[in-house]
Amino acid sequence: MGISTPVFSSRILSILRPAGLVLGLLLLAPVASQAQTWMVSTDAYMKLGVMDKYGSLGTYKARFVVTNTRTSKTYFLVKEVPTGQNGVDVIFPSEPSEPDYFKSETGEAARAQPGAYTWECQVNGKKAVGGRFTFAETANDVTVVEKK
Repeated sequence: MGISTPVFSSRILSILRPAGLVLGLLLLAPVASQAQTWMVSTDAYMKLGVMDKYGSLGTYKARFVVTNTRTSKTYFLVKEVPTGQNGVDVIFPSEPSEPDYFKSETGEAARAQPGAYTWECQVNGKKAVGGRFTFAETANDVTVVEKK
């Protein structure tokens, strides 16, 4: 006596295999997010510069001095400007990991604290240019953007 396999069971298997594959793919598919969370980072800085408009000085040293008017802390940065370059721009506060950065007499690196500042650039010991700027109060928040 021979064993026979009913045609009915092979039809079920041929339907269940693709259905199982589709079900498996649905389970592995990424779930749609309901909201996205972003970390926010803000850095305040000021770009300061000086330029010998006609290039008459040749090589010179530009000494930038920035003072926090609330704390009276003063920070310095000296840049040598080679002949032909005429000018230089600097960023306050600069990263302490850079070779040249704004620091106090004691070596403390400058930070962008909220408040008013005065600055000047001295060339050959004389004030060439200066001004004022303010760093506003900033906050690094977590922002949640909801999907609607």
